[in-house]
Amino acid sequence: MHNPPAHRFSTARSCVAGVFLCAAAVAHAGPLLRCEVTYAGATQVIEFSPVTDAYEVKPVDITGRFLFKVVISAPRGKLDHVLIYTYLHQEPRPLLLQQAKYFRPFKAGTRPYLLTGEQHIYGDPIERQLIYRCWLRGVKP
Repeated sequence: MHNPPAHRFSTARSCVAGVFLCAAAVAHAGPLLRCEVTYAGATQVIEFSPVTDAYEVKPVDITGRFLFKVVISAPRGKLDHVLIYTYLHQEPRPLLLQQAKYFRPFKAGTRPYLLTGEQHIYGDPIERQLIYRCWLRGVKP
């Protein structure tokens, strides 16, 4: 499995795959989840950090076909859980295709490790395919 070097992480929310110099790229001290999301041969690199209100998290639009949402909870700086939601983007409302839940304990350390494995999600009448995998880093012991 591909494991990206630790130096490629930043606090930027979304970058084009292979481009790691994004606006607001600064060092990040807390947990960070970096996901590579691929649809129709195009890969987006999206990074997520802990939030205080899960209901305020907006999903990331993946080319108008899918929505990808990550909620990371780390009360008092200690990582509690990671929730990943994948939706089919349709009217009148999105259709939930997958909800993945990851709970403590997490491997502590600054080096990233593959949390999710490679996920293949299918949706739509013609079974469009979304592929993602996410690395976690910056977990405090």
